[in-house]
Amino acid sequence: MKRIGIIDIGSNSIKFFVGEKREDGTIATIIDENDIARLGEGLKDTGRISDEALERNAQSVAAFAAKAKENGAEQIISIGTMALRTASNSADFVKRVKELCDVDVQIIPGEEEARLSYLAILSGMPVPDGDLIIFDTGGGSTEFIFGKGTELVKRFSVNLGAIRITEKFFADDPVAEGSVEAAIRQIDEEFAAAGVEGRPVKLVGMGGTVTSMGAVKHKMVVYDPDVIQGSALTRADIAEQIREYSARTIEQRRELPGLQPKRAEVILAGACILQDIIDRLGVDELTISDRGVRHGLAFDVFSK
Repeated sequence: MKRIGIIDIGSNSIKFFVGEKREDGTIATIIDENDIARLGEGLKDTGRISDEALERNAQSVAAFAAKAKENGAEQIISIGTMALRTASNSADFVKRVKELCDVDVQIIPGEEEARLSYLAILSGMPVPDGDLIIFDTGGGSTEFIFGKGTELVKRFSVNLGAIRITEKFFADDPVAEGSVEAAIRQIDEEFAAAGVEGRPVKLVGMGGTVTSMGAVKHKMVVYDPDVIQGSALTRADIAEQIREYSARTIEQRRELPGLQPKRAEVILAGACILQDIIDRLGVDELTISDRGVRHGLAFDVFSK
């Protein structure tokens, strides 16, 4: 049975997956974890990855690569998304990772990121016959995938993520009065300009913001992907969590059961993005997918 390791380098977190293909064709998860290493920290202001963030993230990739080898991975695939697509010194990061662990980082376009997200959904939950919209919101961008049944109709990426919204609107701690409303207005303007619209039969959310909010809803001290996968976040759930995060300092957010401490700084911005998406698309709830780009990539590799 072939075993592979996948390292997905995002603007806010690095996600790590080791899986193998069973004889019946299904994919068994060996390891699935992440490190919130904040590669995109300050990227919008400078256009480059800071020296500190570059080294921190490169070391994290190297540690995951070593762990993949320790767990019998025959192949290690590493991909980079929005932060590495936009940073002027992406090549320096790729070079540093290569030096540390001899892993080649492939920087993928937003279109490919969206395709892999769609594969992750198809491999992990029932798909309705009608219109399906999937979104994956990260630190630097939000991917949208529009499908009908198993057919992918269109996909695009919007350069809007939790890090930029946090830096622009939520610098105060706790956040200033009116900042949530201002952030949601900005998010809505950018999504409107990008053409985010529709009335789906089903809306599916992916990524760390969505799964973290699911864990907070369930007060999940120990994360359980089986509980999160396929569960729902309602309009009321999202609004309640926005109120909760807004009322707390970053340190107080870290005390919330289910929220990874490193995500405390950006979770409010992520929740605001979810609020606008659910409002724009006129649905009362979204379905959470615990699977992400890494699972779609594994599905893609094992299908060949």
